[in-house]
Amino acid sequence: MFETIIVKPIFNALMLLYSIIPGGDFGVAIIIFTVIIRFVLYPLVKKQLHQTKQMRKMQPELTKIKSAANGNKQLEATMQMELYKRYGINPFQSILVLIVQLPIFIGLYQVIQVVTLHRNEVAKLAYEPVQHIPAIHKIIENPDNFNHTMLGFIDLTKTAFSHGGVDITLVALALLSAVTQYVISKQLLPTSDKPKKRFRDIMKEAASGKQSDASEMSNAMMGNMSKFMPIMMFFIMINLPGALALYYTVSNLVAAAQQHYLLNKDTEEMDELADEVIEQPKAKKGNNKGAQRAKKASEARITRIKAK
Repeated sequence: MFETIIVKPIFNALMLLYSIIPGGDFGVAIIIFTVIIRFVLYPLVKKQLHQTKQMRKMQPELTKIKSAANGNKQLEATMQMELYKRYGINPFQSILVLIVQLPIFIGLYQVIQVVTLHRNEVAKLAYEPVQHIPAIHKIIENPDNFNHTMLGFIDLTKTAFSHGGVDITLVALALLSAVTQYVISKQLLPTSDKPKKRFRDIMKEAASGKQSDASEMSNAMMGNMSKFMPIMMFFIMINLPGALALYYTVSNLVAAAQQHYLLNKDTEEMDELADEVIEQPKAKKGNNKGAQRAKKASEARITRIKAK
């Protein structure tokens, strides 16, 4: 099932691109394929980044909610959920692009395995019309006709450390994939005029009994991840075929351009919101469930205070 739905379409798309590139360059085929995939995913990326922008807009209001709740966690959570609903934020949507890309990455890895170790299976994976393309037909007749390099000298089927040697070009490609990962992670970090606290400082404050700020903790964790992920990706990429490092790097470069464009649209609108006061959405009489939950939470807090 996975081969039919994911592997074969990726294989045939790459073979088709490979066949129309003069001289047959596998690396250029991967670059074009990656750019196409990123533009196909653009609607999902746009929705994800719209949510990121909405989260940035919410930051001043989240601060005000924390102050208004005055330590009442139930009231604070209720008000936050109403705010998320008002801005149309769905926490699961932010990982949708990653979920979609994962099968593509795995499918591409299997395609690399075919062109590296099992070229005799090209006819098995190629669709009937693709098999009759002269460049692909030559590979089917003689697997050694396949050009698995980029620009004629970068072997994309090798890893950075293989056959007892080091391929400097592939190491540089892995490093570039780590740098681009850092750039796209940094773009998504929340912006704030307040000085950012380190995660360990927040934990120290929590250990001393000080109430922790959920938004500060979340921002600190995201900051740590933006530093850790590139290091992890570098070590992953030097152990994978160069074709995957190329795909990941090009994908990150296109993503960085898309994010820069979308996140910088309507910046004035985001800045203006910081000066606005929270306006709770008006609901029809008898249908304001959010307000009722907030009122109950507030009454419960007053009852506890009286009991003391």
